[in-house]
Amino acid sequence: MACHSIIYTRPHPYLPRDPPLSAASYYRHNLPTLNFHYKKVCNFYTGRRKSVVCSMAAENKVMSGDRMLVFVPPHPLIKHWVSVLRNEQTPCPVFKNAMAELGRLLMYEASRDWLPTIAGEIQSPMGVASVEFVDPREPVAIVPILRAGLALAEHASSILPATKMYHLGVSRNEDTLQPTVYLNKLPDKFPEGSRVFVVDPMLATGGTIVAAIDLVKERGVDNSQIKVICAVAAPPALTKLSEKFPRLHVYAGILDPTVNEKGFIIPGLGDAGDRSFGT
Repeated sequence: MACHSIIYTRPHPYLPRDPPLSAASYYRHNLPTLNFHYKKVCNFYTGRRKSVVCSMAAENKVMSGDRMLVFVPPHPLIKHWVSVLRNEQTPCPVFKNAMAELGRLLMYEASRDWLPTIAGEIQSPMGVASVEFVDPREPVAIVPILRAGLALAEHASSILPATKMYHLGVSRNEDTLQPTVYLNKLPDKFPEGSRVFVVDPMLATGGTIVAAIDLVKERGVDNSQIKVICAVAAPPALTKLSEKFPRLHVYAGILDPTVNEKGFIIPGLGDAGDRSFGT
């Protein structure tokens, strides 16, 4: 059975207001196929709703083990850009910019306590200072899944001091929902210890993201060195990922409850590729 933890610090948007339920209670009630636990840090009340505050990236190690972890950062800007993406009236240029801004914030959160650093001393205008830089000799590999992944990964180089980007094109058959790789620009082998962001806005049925991670792993990257960046994730994809990739970390703007018969997340935000590029 799938086993993963969902981490967030404010009420999930699908938590009913009356009666109050914790996130874990809601998901166990509504998504019985998922088996996960959460670390309760403290509780607080806003009106009648009880909120479960869970640890963020700096405290992950106490609860990860062999589980896949799903992070839903609580930053209000993340909520803002997700809301812009949701709106069917958002025009293409604004949608693409919102996707890029969301990707920037999620990669910022995902890189916390993950990047290799170099410590030393430099001379500031006022004296000698101890400093710490991100090590440029170990760039983070960014793997956007075309097309929509390009928009979500657009600002990767503005948030990460050292990156290399490898494009991966995966299409999904509209009838069978099975993935087909049509472009693979991954290296034959990633350097030992490589850190990889696999970027795909919509984790719906899970076929595309599983195929992408398989290709990355075939090139020498361990599950624990891969982080998935997505705008929206749904239970079918999370279940597949947790069953196949223990210790994987997934960073999502929001979690949605279901996928329809055509493989689209509900309520989701539509076709992320079409809306990003106006096609």
